[in-house]
Amino acid sequence: MEKLAHGIDAFVDLVGRATSWLALGIALVMGANVLLRYAFSYGFIWAQELEWHIFVPICLFGMSYALLHGEHVRVDVLFQYYTPRNKHLVEVISAFISMAFCVIVIWLSIPYVYQSWSIGEGTANPGGIDYRYIVKSLIPIGFAILFLQSLSEAIKNYIAMRRA
Repeated sequence: MEKLAHGIDAFVDLVGRATSWLALGIALVMGANVLLRYAFSYGFIWAQELEWHIFVPICLFGMSYALLHGEHVRVDVLFQYYTPRNKHLVEVISAFISMAFCVIVIWLSIPYVYQSWSIGEGTANPGGIDYRYIVKSLIPIGFAILFLQSLSEAIKNYIAMRRA
């Protein structure tokens, strides 16, 4: 089980590092959009849409990467007073709640993504970016990766809890 958790961690780390390069891309696109809009009173609809097309994978893949590296939001008010064993137990329970949430989101997003693919959904804006269905496809993929990382966290904390 420990080997599975480390394999998941390595995969999520790879996806997170690759996705992190999109932050540079979104910064450049946003900077160019602001410069064009305010300095030259000119803008492109496709460039504005590109911002959220880039932002979607950053969020959806970044949440797993944040969980892997402990950068997620945690309320430590009571947690800090727990014994190490109880801390790991809380982490295991949290991981299972996260996995259940991921399954629900994936389950509910599949028809949404399917509908988008079936109509070849694009933008409603003239001059915008088509292929919106590809971006929507990242929803179940992102939550599947979060499911895997939550499973990894459950395994690691279960092992740590048994050792404590």
